[in-house]
Amino acid sequence: MKLRVGAALFGLGVLLLVFAAGLPFYVAPAVTKLPYDLEPTTSVAEAKNAKFLKITRVGDSATIEVLQGDLTSNVEVIPQPDDTRDRLPEDLKGDTVIWDVYQTVRRTDSPEVVVSQYSTELALDRISGAAAPWKEQWLNETGADATPVGNVKYSGQIYKFPFGTDKRDYQIFDRDLKRATPAKFVGTEKIKGIETYRFEQRIDNEALATPESSLQTLLGKFAPGATSGQIVYSNIRTVWVDPVTGSYVNVREQQRKELQPNTGTPTVLLDADFNYNDDTVSRSVETVKDNRFKIGLISFWGPIVAGVLGLLAVVFGVWLVTRPEGGTARHRADPAVDDPTRVDQEPVRDTDTVEQPRPEPVGGPLTDEIPPASTNWKSEDPTVPSQRQVPGEVEQR
Repeated sequence: MKLRVGAALFGLGVLLLVFAAGLPFYVAPAVTKLPYDLEPTTSVAEAKNAKFLKITRVGDSATIEVLQGDLTSNVEVIPQPDDTRDRLPEDLKGDTVIWDVYQTVRRTDSPEVVVSQYSTELALDRISGAAAPWKEQWLNETGADATPVGNVKYSGQIYKFPFGTDKRDYQIFDRDLKRATPAKFVGTEKIKGIETYRFEQRIDNEALATPESSLQTLLGKFAPGATSGQIVYSNIRTVWVDPVTGSYVNVREQQRKELQPNTGTPTVLLDADFNYNDDTVSRSVETVKDNRFKIGLISFWGPIVAGVLGLLAVVFGVWLVTRPEGGTARHRADPAVDDPTRVDQEPVRDTDTVEQPRPEPVGGPLTDEIPPASTNWKSEDPTVPSQRQVPGEVEQR
């Protein structure tokens, strides 16, 4: 029984040690990748007292005006596991996921009023979170029914940072510029108990590529005497990133767009300071905590606990198998211990042969030698029992 228990513990310990060694090398990399079946997420940002351009189309006519009020931006990310499996080329399969993303900006006091919206489909690297070079990506900002595939080339970070984000600068894609620009690492900051890395991307007075027809419509409304102009765009984008998962914990965008005609007064088309609302930040923090726990359990605590338990099981199993019995087996009779009072003598034999003469005792009357007993005497003293009956003789009392 002892051998079986010891062998079982030893085998269990070896398995635990192998498991501990395999967790950080084989299991942990699987949890530090974007999963194919990621649940859809929605992020809500709010801008208080913003200025914004509102174009209302009725038939062939359009009403153009700059309004002021509170805005709410909803960004919904919907992973596409079926498209990821079927539509990606071989060089991207296994390392890339496809996401569909939808953003809608509405007036907070009138949710039915849509200020702007866009939809897009893109591929992201599962580890770095950066855009992958997928030829079928597209971006729709006009609401048209048909969107040309490949009309945008995403690059850099867009909706998340890498697993294991470093304290360095990254490139973030800007949808208005249609290209990535640097986001500088500016420090660490705690948000609801989570330490985050803070990155800032500054875009200053960049001219936007605007269709000529749209530009002329705006010039006709706000600068009738102008013959040309441009829309200048500025933004200070600040993202607070969880360095373990690369997830956005908070986002702030201070956006400004201005129509600058060649003659006349510039017109502010957008001046809004968007921030994640408290509910979005709280949900982001809870998601980060949950994912951090899973990653830490598999990549750090799991190997340590499994390794310690495995080592203990191996050591105890070996000890059970190799330890001696509880005590040595005793002989049926222990060897005699030297006893000064013990006298060794020849055994007394009951025989009819003639007794051989014995040597005289040495040492006088105080000798330790005991004379041999007679085999045929009996005591005349009736109080002393006879030692043996002589054959044919009846015992007398």
